[in-house]
Amino acid sequence: MKQLQNENGVALVVSMMFALICLAMILTLLYFVLATTKNSGAQTRYRSSLEASYGATDLLTKTVIPRLFSNYSSGYLSLATDFGGSGSLDMVLGNKDVLKEKMFKNTADWSGLAMKTTNPKQSPDITFTLPGQNGSQGYKVYTKIVDTTTGVGLLDASGIDYLDSGIGVAGAGSATQTMRTPNIYTLEVQGEKATNPKEKANLSVVYAY
Repeated sequence: MKQLQNENGVALVVSMMFALICLAMILTLLYFVLATTKNSGAQTRYRSSLEASYGATDLLTKTVIPRLFSNYSSGYLSLATDFGGSGSLDMVLGNKDVLKEKMFKNTADWSGLAMKTTNPKQSPDITFTLPGQNGSQGYKVYTKIVDTTTGVGLLDASGIDYLDSGIGVAGAGSATQTMRTPNIYTLEVQGEKATNPKEKANLSVVYAY
C-alpha cells in the first residue's frame, strides 16, 4: 500500500478554518454589542415619553380637573388663558359641551358627540406640549376621559370631603346624611415625542375626585 506524502495544503486549510471561527466570533460579539446599544437607546426614549405621560397626568389631576369641577365655565376659560398658546403649554381644550358631559355625567348618559373610543389621539379632550430639557424638542400629550362614574352626595365642589356639623352623627337631626362618594374617572394618556410620534408611552389612570 502506497502512503500519500503530499500534506502541503493542510496547514493552509487549518489556518482558514481558525480564521473563519474567529471572524464568526467577532461578528457575533458585534451583533450583541449593537443590539444592546439599540435596546438601551429605545429604553431611554421610552422612559422619556413615559415621564412626559406621568407629568401630564399630574397636571391633569392636580390642576385641570379641580378647576373644571369647581366652576366649569370659568375653569375652562382660565385653563385656555393660562396654558394656551405657544408661549406656554400650547394647551388645546376639546369641545366645551362634550368635556362637560364627560366630567359630570355617567358614561351611559353621554351623547353621541362624546367619543367612547379608548384611543386618546382620537378626539382628545385636552392636548398640550411639555417642553424638553435644555431647549430640546418637547413631548406632545393627548388626554381623554373614557369612563365616568358620578359620585353620590357630593355637596362640596372642591373635592375635599369635609365632615359635616354632626347631623346624623351626634343625633342633632332626624336623618343621616347621604355618604359622600367621589366621581371616578378613567383617563387615557399618551405622551409622544413632538418630532417623532413613534417614541410614545401610554398610561391608563383611574382617578377619584
